[in-house]
Amino acid sequence: MKRFQLSDAPIRIDPLRDSLRHGTAGAFASFEGWVRDHNEGRAVQGLHYEAYVALAEKEGERIIEEALGRFAILDARCVHRIGELRIGELAVWVGVSAAHRGAAFDACRHVIDEVKSRVPIWKQERYREGDAGWLHPDAGSHPKD
Repeated sequence: MKRFQLSDAPIRIDPLRDSLRHGTAGAFASFEGWVRDHNEGRAVQGLHYEAYVALAEKEGERIIEEALGRFAILDARCVHRIGELRIGELAVWVGVSAAHRGAAFDACRHVIDEVKSRVPIWKQERYREGDAGWLHPDAGSHPKD
């Protein structure tokens, strides 16, 4: 199983969490990012995610490898959705196992922060008023623009 994945299907958490079980693990921390119905005062109807797949997978794996080297963790996984998502759907999941909770929490936060900052995934919010807008922390617009 890859440590970082993009998925056009709903994320199945149980197999991911099970893949992080180790006899030496005393802690597990996870993060779930859900599609919400608002952003910056605007009503959101849904989202569409696009990614530069080859680069996204490579950078995502690099982030997990960095976390393994930086924090006292046993393993980590991250899955990010692409495609159409409805309100309430799981958009991103991160899981980390470690001997102790501090390292698991710290690494989990590091992974999601770095994924959001570095991985080329663009989010298009569809607003209830009928318009839409591409969002990405670095570029501010979709690469096709």
